[in-house]
Amino acid sequence: MKRYRASGLLPLALILCALALAACGGSGGDSSTTSAATSASTTASTGSSTTAPKLSGAPVKTLTITSIDTQGAAFPNIGITAKAYEKWINARGGIAGRPLQVIVCDEHGKPTDAAACGRTAVSEGVTAVVGSFSFLGTNYMPALEKAGIAYFGACCPITAPEWTSEDSFNIGNLPLYAVGLVKRANEDGCQKINAVVIDGAQGFQPLMDNAMKAYGKKFGKVVILPATAKDYSPEVAEATSGGADCLIMIVSETQYTAWNGAYASSGAKARMYGPQGNLNAVSIKGIPPEAVEGSVIAGVYPDLSLPPWDDYRKALDEANADPSQDYNSLGGMGTWAAYTGFTQIAEAIPGAPDAIDAKTFAAQAAKTTNLDLKGMVPPIDFTKEWTENPPFRRLFNRTVVYSTIKDGKVVPLTTKFEDVTDLAMGRKPAQ
Repeated sequence: MKRYRASGLLPLALILCALALAACGGSGGDSSTTSAATSASTTASTGSSTTAPKLSGAPVKTLTITSIDTQGAAFPNIGITAKAYEKWINARGGIAGRPLQVIVCDEHGKPTDAAACGRTAVSEGVTAVVGSFSFLGTNYMPALEKAGIAYFGACCPITAPEWTSEDSFNIGNLPLYAVGLVKRANEDGCQKINAVVIDGAQGFQPLMDNAMKAYGKKFGKVVILPATAKDYSPEVAEATSGGADCLIMIVSETQYTAWNGAYASSGAKARMYGPQGNLNAVSIKGIPPEAVEGSVIAGVYPDLSLPPWDDYRKALDEANADPSQDYNSLGGMGTWAAYTGFTQIAEAIPGAPDAIDAKTFAAQAAKTTNLDLKGMVPPIDFTKEWTENPPFRRLFNRTVVYSTIKDGKVVPLTTKFEDVTDLAMGRKPAQ
């Protein structure tokens, strides 16, 4: 098995800006579009050589939106995973016998191109937009809503339409991993907890404050981390002052890399609690292991090394996926989980395979009460919105799971999903 490194997603960085973005319907740049239905011989999940089943009928089209060729945040692991799933499922019978055709649309980090991706989904007649991540949901969601195309399985919903639209069926749960970090720090016995939040992600703080309140505490300090600083020594000194024993970190991978160097040099002993895919193998590379030993990571998905991802790891091998990308991350595992869920729901449509289209898929998703992804996430009921918290009502999965850093490596810490709904609302959960 190739070793796939981690290079994770930004954790709601620029959330306030994202919420303020106006929907833009102007003509947008090009959409990077790739698709292919594979029927060649392949290696089955058992490892034995087999001939792929013959597929028939019109392709079931999906579209995955993310930023790839951009000067800003880029997530090629999402597109790679979507195409790996296409190859994997087509070699194993497709979608109820029909070939899956995945279109990967690169929004280049531009509102106009994001809007163009939305229009591409409509013009291509896709069944759903699956497993996407972008800061520009406000730009592509209007086209999907107007056409009744489901926005399915997002790992990291980050804009208001993703949190509230009836066409949005999220599997991930940003920003609730921040609540999970507070939960773990308190249950680990931390007494003096400070927070470090990248500038632009202050939208995390109300839910974090609610969780601290549930434990009868407040943050000693909340340090806002500049997004572009090269030396974070002053911020490290501020965050670790006053006898802080634990730090809740809402920081992206790029900033974490710079932070960890300064943190190691400072000799600080406060334990760090950070997000999946950002406090990772990349951001701790070259750091003395003892400086980050015991750091805790909260995320949506169990570690890639665990059994729920056996097929995903095999699919990456079969696709000769770029091993320099991160697949042990919100984007990688989230996309695989989304496509797995998409297949389950599509094949459950009455009259499938012939009846599979955007309308029937959205209807089937809306009445799905037990989407079981075999441990990737807990079973999800898309009929039960989070009505207590209307701005986030389409967050159906409100659980977290943990990893840790041991001997310089990210390893699983827990496998049980822990619900943080009460903490997010300021209530301490029953023991």
